[in-house]
Amino acid sequence: MTVNLLPILPEIVVLIGASVVLLVDLFLDDDRRHIGYWLAQSTLLVAAWATLRTLDIDVVRVMHDLVVDDLVADLLRLCSFAAVSLVLFYSRSYLALRGLFRGETFVLILFALLGMQVLITANSFLTLYLGLELMSLALYALVAMQRGERAPAEAAMKYFVLGALASGFLLYGMSMIYGATGTLEIDRVSRAVLAGGENEILLIFGLVFVVSAIAFKLGAVPYHMWVPDVYHGAPTAITLLIGTAPEFAAFAMLLRLLGGALVGAEVDWQGMLVVLSVLSVTLGHVVAIAQVNLKRMLAYSNIANMGYVLMGFLAADVTGYSAAMFYMVAYVLTSLVSFGMIVLLSRRGFEADLLDDLRGLNTRSPWWAFVMLLAMFSLAGMPPTIGFYAKLLVLQAAVKAGFVWLAVVGVIAALIGAFYYLRVVKLMYFDEPVDRSPIEARADTRVLLSANALALLLFGILPQPLMGLCAVVLVQSQFF
Repeated sequence: MTVNLLPILPEIVVLIGASVVLLVDLFLDDDRRHIGYWLAQSTLLVAAWATLRTLDIDVVRVMHDLVVDDLVADLLRLCSFAAVSLVLFYSRSYLALRGLFRGETFVLILFALLGMQVLITANSFLTLYLGLELMSLALYALVAMQRGERAPAEAAMKYFVLGALASGFLLYGMSMIYGATGTLEIDRVSRAVLAGGENEILLIFGLVFVVSAIAFKLGAVPYHMWVPDVYHGAPTAITLLIGTAPEFAAFAMLLRLLGGALVGAEVDWQGMLVVLSVLSVTLGHVVAIAQVNLKRMLAYSNIANMGYVLMGFLAADVTGYSAAMFYMVAYVLTSLVSFGMIVLLSRRGFEADLLDDLRGLNTRSPWWAFVMLLAMFSLAGMPPTIGFYAKLLVLQAAVKAGFVWLAVVGVIAALIGAFYYLRVVKLMYFDEPVDRSPIEARADTRVLLSANALALLLFGILPQPLMGLCAVVLVQSQFF
């Protein structure tokens, strides 16, 4: 019996790459740690090539239907590879100055990425949970990588304890759904839910626990407690990772479960998403106003933005799912710039994570001030950046689903959020600089971060290709 390994070739490449980095690093001294770094980057490049090899309009299920390879999986894989690669490029100097530029960091990042890939391609509750735990455990370790520092250790402990609680919710919910449907395979669960049955109460209880676990992984209110503490306590390079690539895996988890397994129970989970969305967009934006730490401010911004992603799912159709996917891509692109700027401005013994650290940035460097301005405009949803169309699409999806009042709440919350985003712009352009030291960065970081920022502008002016791509991959992957 032959086994078709092509659909899981990207995961095999990442696993082999992580193993090679782990072994090679044993024989490297501190002056040659860059070899492990470039091996990690090469792994991402080869994995992206392997993903392109798997592109096919047909939905392929392998490994006894535990894994599905469709266009949604391929797109989210490529996005996560690109995000992790940019994280490594942006963070190289930061990691080196803090003693984190070593093999175990790259290995943990690759294993976290492997977990994301397993999660993205999951077609069973078993593989979904396996991917989630592999990703989470690697991220817990990365947060605590600065041994001897109190803040990272505290953040990692909070992340681990609350993450274990969310995993318990997920397992309990999955066991209830299994009891109601008699299967763990996502496609069969979907058919069983659509057919109905005598175990509707058990199914709804399971759905509540599953949605709660998803909300935790997204950082939606009231399951958001870990987000500001982890974003603040973790090394900024790790915060950059946590705030970007895992969002694609969380979106895949949301899509596979709500848009796949529980698509016949949308009447039940829509009400939960409405509550989560309202609480997230309001509390996230309001509490962010009071923050003086830039990383905590962006953490509450993340909470609010996840509320907008949930709005897209309320439509429970391709239009809504594609709007949510477009929003997630836009948000990750913007987060790469915003957290990338914090990494860029940091130096040995100094974390540029306070709002005051951005004072007078235009005086120090007009270009980097403009880059940060684009990020803030995109997060605020202001034209001509990609963030404007992202918010417009999810609000339209909410209106289409009949939640006009929710769209109004979203608009009002966005106006509140614009205050603290524009406050950053005011500090950069109208205040005197506190720190006048020159901004130093590697050439590759400067080029890629600048291109990343200009992409926010490009997709804001020409959003149609990315919008169309999100819709096409969902249709071809049979999310309709």
